[in-house]
Amino acid sequence: MSQTSRQVQTQAQQQVQTLSPQQILVVKLLELPTVELEERVRAELLDNPALEEGKDASSSEETDEEFAAGPDDGQNADGEDLSLGDYRTEDDIPDYKLQENNRSKDDKPEEIPFSDSVSFYEMLKEQLDMQQLTPDEKRLGEYLIGSLDDDGLLRKSTEALVDELAIYQGMDVTPQQLEHVLSVIQDFDPAGIGARSLQECLLLQIKRKENSALKQIEYDIISKCCDEFTRKNKEKIIQKLGITEEQYSQAAAELTKLNPRPGSSLGEAIGKNLQQIVPDFIVETEDDGTISLSLNNRNVPELRLSREFTEMLDEHTRNRANQSKESKDALMFLKQKVDAAQGFINAVKQRQQTLLSTMQAIIDLQRPFFQEGDESLLRPMILKDVAERARLDISTVSRVSNSKYVQTNYGIYSLKFFFSDGYTTENGEELSVREIKRILKECVDSEDKSRPYTDDELADMLKEKGYPIARRTVAKYRQQLNIPVARLRR
Repeated sequence: MSQTSRQVQTQAQQQVQTLSPQQILVVKLLELPTVELEERVRAELLDNPALEEGKDASSSEETDEEFAAGPDDGQNADGEDLSLGDYRTEDDIPDYKLQENNRSKDDKPEEIPFSDSVSFYEMLKEQLDMQQLTPDEKRLGEYLIGSLDDDGLLRKSTEALVDELAIYQGMDVTPQQLEHVLSVIQDFDPAGIGARSLQECLLLQIKRKENSALKQIEYDIISKCCDEFTRKNKEKIIQKLGITEEQYSQAAAELTKLNPRPGSSLGEAIGKNLQQIVPDFIVETEDDGTISLSLNNRNVPELRLSREFTEMLDEHTRNRANQSKESKDALMFLKQKVDAAQGFINAVKQRQQTLLSTMQAIIDLQRPFFQEGDESLLRPMILKDVAERARLDISTVSRVSNSKYVQTNYGIYSLKFFFSDGYTTENGEELSVREIKRILKECVDSEDKSRPYTDDELADMLKEKGYPIARRTVAKYRQQLNIPVARLRR
């Protein structure tokens, strides 16, 4: 390694090490969506006696109005931007208290249309409560339900779950006990819930069918030839199971009706989204095209420094000259708590401004969509575009965009929805990859399945529609859309 490289590396290490706990705190707060922020505040209220719930009289109306307006310049409270790329983990970051400095509640919409259905977890919990289980088994069942992913599948191994239960829940369970409770959950609706693999998910659904010769063939295909079936290797399955082509076709037709994502199907069947979404931003578009932006912190309690604590701190500070050891310890305790609280207040102010700056930049770059609600109006946009407009670091924009949602006049969208790459033609024209993929999918959906289009044919079709892209680019977008090659689409 050259001396120059070592110097650069040393400087980078020093820069990471000098990132203060206050700056790391801002990073962590940026990553929290609204619901988790509320939980953090509630926990801090119980932990730090230097803060209490209530509006801080010292917070100016001017500051509130600035947040409500949504600044365009991307500057934070201190006029600086944190580089939030690599940073060290700090387990001993002090737990500060939150001062919520958003605009007045009177200026916010009275109602925010969240999902009106019960959560995915609650629906499974109701079914669990109807089972004849011991208190420990029910507690274990609740943990397993909480460990399911969005598809309703359990991706963790038995060994990992046993370790987690011992470490985080203080429960000493055997793999056999865990398997027993999991088998109970796998009997819940919808069929396939709690499966640990795609194969097990499909088998659980097949088991619930009425007994028949066709059911047995379906079961044999998935239990003995699952890999061949997913690769559509019909001839090998027929040969391996000793069945006719007609029997295979009948079984395959039934198997394609099964749902590999039972959790998501539950959401489609009962509500728009059973995983309740609480938007982090509220964007309202008026009839004249005016767009207003605000943060959704209506359920986050406003916090202030405890007047009693600050008065006690002032009193101990004035009597510092003639203090006993106990008084000095008390002064240190009071000062630590008050400083921690004020530090968190400043961090949250910066968080709010950073979030607003990021969202405002997205609105500016995608203004036609926010005015019309037409997805075809979304222009190509990457993190760098937003970062440059908001004058923030790319990693900062990435953290703001992750797991955040915005409520608009046209529905609730993930911030990631607004990001897509652009494709530049030989003439220099920039096309939206999102739009190209949409047209590509429409072409595949409308094809004759007995003679599906090749990538060359799809490239020609896209060119005719005004999207002149190469065959290899078509193949890349097709793969990203999880569309198989032509011979596997028959």
